[in-house]
Parts: sequence; C-alpha cells; structure tokens
Amino acid sequence: MGQVYKTSCVLCAQTCGLEVEVEKNRIVKVKGDRSNPRSEGYVCRKGMNIAYHQHHADRLLYPLKREGDKFIRISWEQALGEIAEKLKLIVAKYGPRSFAYMGAGGQGCHFQSPFGMRLLRGLGSQYHYSALAQEFAGDFWVCGRMYGRQYIHDGPDVDETDCLIAIGWNGMQSHQIPQAPRHLTRIARDPEKLLIVIDPRRSETAQIANIHLPVRTGADALLLKAMIAIILDEQWENKEYLARHTRGWDEIKGYFLGFDYRKAIETAHLEYEKVRNICDIFAHRRSSMRHDLGIYMNRHSALSSYLINILKAICGRLGVRGGNVFPGHFVPMGSHTDERDPRVWRTVATNSFPVCGSYPPNVMPEEILTDHPERLRAVYVCGANPLRSYADTTAYEEAFRRLDLLVTAEIAMTETAALSHYVLPARTGYESWDGTFFPLTFPYVFFQMRRPIIEPEGEQLELGEIHLRLADKLGLIPDIPAELYEAAFKGTVPFGQALISFIASNPKTMSQMPFILGKTLGKAIGSVHLSALWGLLQVTSAEVKENAVRAGFAPGPDLPERIFNAIMEHPEGIWIGKVEEENNLAQIKTEDGRINLHIPELLEELFNLTPEQEEIELTPNPQFPFILMAGRHVQVNANTLMRDPAWNEGRRACTLTMHPRDAQRLGLKDGQWVRVITEAGSEEIELEVTEAEREGHVTMPHGFGLVYNGNKYGANVNRLTKATHRDRFGTPLHRYVPCRVEGIN
Repeated sequence: MGQVYKTSCVLCAQTCGLEVEVEKNRIVKVKGDRSNPRSEGYVCRKGMNIAYHQHHADRLLYPLKREGDKFIRISWEQALGEIAEKLKLIVAKYGPRSFAYMGAGGQGCHFQSPFGMRLLRGLGSQYHYSALAQEFAGDFWVCGRMYGRQYIHDGPDVDETDCLIAIGWNGMQSHQIPQAPRHLTRIARDPEKLLIVIDPRRSETAQIANIHLPVRTGADALLLKAMIAIILDEQWENKEYLARHTRGWDEIKGYFLGFDYRKAIETAHLEYEKVRNICDIFAHRRSSMRHDLGIYMNRHSALSSYLINILKAICGRLGVRGGNVFPGHFVPMGSHTDERDPRVWRTVATNSFPVCGSYPPNVMPEEILTDHPERLRAVYVCGANPLRSYADTTAYEEAFRRLDLLVTAEIAMTETAALSHYVLPARTGYESWDGTFFPLTFPYVFFQMRRPIIEPEGEQLELGEIHLRLADKLGLIPDIPAELYEAAFKGTVPFGQALISFIASNPKTMSQMPFILGKTLGKAIGSVHLSALWGLLQVTSAEVKENAVRAGFAPGPDLPERIFNAIMEHPEGIWIGKVEEENNLAQIKTEDGRINLHIPELLEELFNLTPEQEEIELTPNPQFPFILMAGRHVQVNANTLMRDPAWNEGRRACTLTMHPRDAQRLGLKDGQWVRVITEAGSEEIELEVTEAEREGHVTMPHGFGLVYNGNKYGANVNRLTKATHRDRFGTPLHRYVPCRVEGIN
C-alpha cells in the first residue's frame, strides 16, 4: 500500500477533488474525494486517468538549448543567463512591444500568473496572450459593458432553478460547471423541472433533455433576437425588474419591436409554436441559461452573448435565486481592460486590444510576421501549447520560426517546445503547490491549494520559481534586506510585520511584491507559489473579507492569516467565502449599480441581423458545403494535457462525425478514412457515421494531432482553422468552419 493524498484533477476548470494513492513515487490509484465540498466525490474519466498526465515519455527533466536541429542539456544558470541577455538586447533595441508572454495559468494551475505578469510588466510590455481571449473575449467584453467589469460573469443557479436552457453547451461532456452531468440529469428527470437544449446536434446533453431545439448551424443570434421579440410582443417582459435594475432599455427595445420573428424562426429551421412555448416558460418560471463555446466561438459571438443577457434581463432572471447569479471570487479572473482607455495598448499589425488583460492568440502570427519595426520578436510561452491549442497551426509554425527568441517553460516536450530556442522543465500540478481561481459556485466561494504529492525526478521547478529566477537575472528585483529573509524563517506572522516595515520604507517595491515574497517567504516555506497565496490574502479586498465572515470566519485584523491557516489545514478544499444571496445584484460594478442594456458598438450588427440577410450568409459555399465544428468536447480529449494515447486505448477517440444521409450521398462508410479540407489546410481522420449529427454539419475533437514518442496521434483540428477566420475581438469562429469531406481510397 502506498500513501493516499487529497488533491484535485488538473485537466479541466472544475478541478474535481481526488484521493490519490502514490507508491514508489508513482500514481497507482485514483478515486473521487467525497470530502471535497465542491465536487462531493464526483469525477469523470479524465480525472481517473491523471497518472497518464503525470507519468509519460514526453516529460521534461532538464533545461534544454537548441543547437541546430537538436537540443542539448544545459544548467539552469546557463539557460536563464542566456535567455535574460537575449531579452535585454531585444527589448533595448526594439522596445517593449517586441516581447510577449503567453500563459499565466491553465486548467488547474494559476499560481504562475502573478510571477509571469510581473515579469512581463517589468520588461515594460502589456502583451499577455492567453486562452481566455481564444474563447471568451466577446462574452467577457459584453460583461464589462453590461456589468461594469469584464471579470464579472453570471451562471445558472443549478440548485434552485426550475428550468435550465443550455445553448451551445454540451455539459454532459464538457462540464463547465461543477458536477455538470449530475445536475443536468437531476433537472431532466425531475417532473417539476425542465432541461431545454438549443443545439444543432443531438448532443449527449440534448439526448437527455426534456426539449431539444435543433437550431440551424450558425443561426443562434437570429433565434435569440426572435425570442426577445416574441416576449415583447406577448408583453411577458418583467417591467418592474427592468425599471429597478437596468438602464438603457428604452434605447434598444425598438430593435426588437416589429421584428419578423416568425420568418426568423423559419430561417433558423425551427417551429414557431415550439419556440414560443419556450419563451413562455422562460419568462414565467424560475429559469436560467448557460451558454458555452457553441456561442462564444460561433457567428455573431459577442452579439449572441449580448442577446442572451438581454433575454435574461427582460425576464428578471439576473441576480435572483433560481435564475442566473453572480458568484463571488477570491481572485478575479483577469483585470478589467477597457479598450477606450488610451493607456491600454493595441497591437501594431492588427490593432487588437485585450479583454480581461489578455490579447487574442489568433492575431499573434500576424504580429510576428509583420514588417512593423515594433513587431513581436521574443515570446515566452508557459503552460501553453499554441501549436496545437490555437487556430492555424501552419501560420503559427511560420511565425515562431521567424522569432529571434522563443522560450517554452512546460512539463512536456510539446509541439511548441520542440520549435523553441530554449525549453525549461516545469513541475506538474502534482509536484508543486498550486490551485485555481475559477468562480464556479454560489453562494459559497471555494478554494483548494493543491500540495505536492510526487517528487520531481529531474531538475524541474515550479513555474513561478522559473519566472522569479529569470526576473532576477534581468535585474527586475529590488535589493532585499537580510532582516526580511531572517523574518521569513521565523513564521508568517513575524514575516508579515517585517514586510510592513519594509514596504513603508520602500513603497515602490509593491509592484515587485510577488518576486520579493518568492525570494524570502518562498525560500523559507519551500514554494514560491505558496508564498504568493499568503501574499494574495494579505492584500485581499474588503468584499472578500466580508464574504469570509459570512462563511463563518470571525472578523478581525488577523483574518487573512486565519484564512491561510484554514486553507493549509484542509487539503480537500474549503469554503472561504459566501456572497450575500438576497442582494446578489450588488455584485454589479456599473456607476449606478444597474445592468446596462445599451451597448452602442453592437447595435449596427443587431439592426442588420435579419432573416433575409442571414439566409444569404448561411447558404453553403459549393466549394466547402459542410460546416465543421472544430473542437468537439468528448470524454476522450483533454486539450493537449494528455499526451500519451494509451489513456484512450480501445476507444474511438478522434473521429469526424457525419449524418448517415450525408455519408450515403458521398458514398462514405462508418470507419472509413476521409480527408477534411478547409481554406486553411487538410487533415485525414476516421469517419464516424451517427444519427446524432445534423445534416450538412460535421465535428472533430480538439486536443489531438499530438506527436508522442515520435508518432502523430489523431488529427490536428487547428490545422483546419484559419487564424483570420475570427470576429472583431480576435475570437476564432471554430464552431462555423466551412469545409468539404472526401473519401480516401
């Protein structure tokens, strides 16, 4: 028998609690942790297979430097010294816009972020690229306009709702809320509740739903506009809620009055009476909505998010129990970066701006390949694999080969690492202290600090430690007095007192605080990530402290210290806060505290959203007659975090799904290999013929096409997606990629 530890999964944002048995430094057994207050023992097959994420042949053990077509092992001292010198020269010669940082946290590990962001800012750059802007930019931008901050988002109150509408969300496979399959199944089976799914496909969630609306691919925005128009025409809107809690309604309601919703519903390939019935249900019951990548990465992405929020607002379903609620958070998921602020940078080639502090990865190849004198020349990639995770692999390969410096800090020899000049080995989420800040629960706020359960078998470091050491080489860390180092070894309380004195004498050092904490407290307690947790708690907001008191913590000046101790005492995770349930709309951060329904930047697109225009735009291109959903969520993919294909042995893990009538028309059969061709390129893949698919629509999973042990496994869907096939926020339209399919003889 080995040692059993409480930890969590790192393969999706839900980070479900796990009990893991470790024997001889290897994970040998995994099960769900019933004591985890958020997941309560639930875990999907991804979490059950974390051993394949931890132990595999592609693990990086030592710092590597490219020499010609090969990598050689070098010391940390040499690697960081050479990288620092090259960065100094590039930034000195071309300016801070020449440098970008890609990363700041993934599905299960966010504690590199304060160190990486401070490194970026220390070099004078704002160019932070991350997956956030790959998926959520339009939606989060809409939240910023409507709720006052881009990091304030609402979600369905699944515990109390009587009707949940899932649009563009296949929660039975993708999760996106804690214990999603459990909640969806419970709602669907309850005779007093309803699960309604709006999805072109008969997805796994649609298959258990009480009502399924198989909307025409790409017609979601048109349907949403029609639903709002029906509710207004029937006078089902909640006038009292609109008057008390919103502003701007009078400026936009004219865009829906008189709209030909019957024609719109016909264009969306749906039946009017069924749509009207759903509008009636949503307007009059304790109803909620959840949308996901089927909206975020589809035509009219931001407009659809806007319409969804308008729909919830006019029915009085925002900020109320049973509706869509605003969860509390420990640390916000990004900063509020309003592009109207002149201090916020735009990129030099594409004029792109950040949302929640993150620039869209889809524009990076153009920002590298441009001839602009301030083009990107150095990129530091951490905990990300853009050559498989982001659109247009071909463009990324060309761009990355042009860089003066590409550094990848990663746990494995990914496709991006293989193209880099330097590769730095990072510890996994099971070899380091780490955690996440996803605000996924209501009314309680959950946090779990995962602790090391595996000893590194090489020279790997925590990602935050790598950033810290590089910053030190770059001269970005101020002088630290010996007494601060000494205080760190006496405990967090005496260290805190010494730190207050140090800051009082050196107020400008606050901007370098993650590095100062890492070098002092991090050294004393053996983890820069853990020192960052302590530091974040010391400067936490009054709102977080009030939430902690509501969760049962006694108030007092030592509250941050007591929260830190409680987190350390509960490896299974703990409720560290509770939002005010009866005043949930207090989370809104607009100037007047009301939901702003008037977004001028989207009104022209809203006006032009007509059945006639959509019919023209949705007509298939004869050259590319199918619409590809590039990135199907299934239980056999985990982005690029599972590199060893053995975890899916015996399963059809990477297939192209197609409706039987489409397959018959093309003379194709189930199990046959086909070639998918788009404007961007082509990939070969096994065909799966299924009634669950919609005619004219095909899907491929993401997270495949990985090169493991020298062999490519599965098809790389991002080879089929053009980086320029994106919206105004840089979000790729992965759910609407025109393609054609050909059989391979």
